[in-house]
Amino acid sequence: MKPAQHPTALRTAQLLNEAGIDTRVVEFEQPTRTSAEAAAAIGCTVAEIAKSIVFRGKDSGQAVVVVASGDNRVSEAKVAARVGEGLARADADFVRSATGYVIGGVAPLGHAQPAKLLLDEDLQRFDIVWAAAGTPFSVFPLSPAQLQALTGAAWSDVRQ
Repeated sequence: MKPAQHPTALRTAQLLNEAGIDTRVVEFEQPTRTSAEAAAAIGCTVAEIAKSIVFRGKDSGQAVVVVASGDNRVSEAKVAARVGEGLARADADFVRSATGYVIGGVAPLGHAQPAKLLLDEDLQRFDIVWAAAGTPFSVFPLSPAQLQALTGAAWSDVRQ
């Protein structure tokens, strides 16, 4: 684990600082693109990873970003009901154009286009969760309360 150096991770750190979130973005030599990889690198449980799952709204064409506990599978039906439109799979090109990030590195803030965000209520089980910081090698810790304040998103039951 080392301090952030990648330009995208540094931008995420700056956005966090500007939002008043006192945390540090760190980078790893090994990838943290999956919840299991991130948990192994950090030394936490998979459940403590705040993974970003991106869908495409069928009607709006807008990104729907669900920040979920790493051990949960996200229910597309619950998310669709919550955002009021059907969901489509988001391919790598859509994820990058809509969020500004690559799959495996989607941060919960700083998206390239307006996105609908939902937070998995199960993340509230933990004192600290770890979210991607814009690259598949960078993460940052924050409390669930900080995550909610940062995103302004609602806590929702999104678990399958």
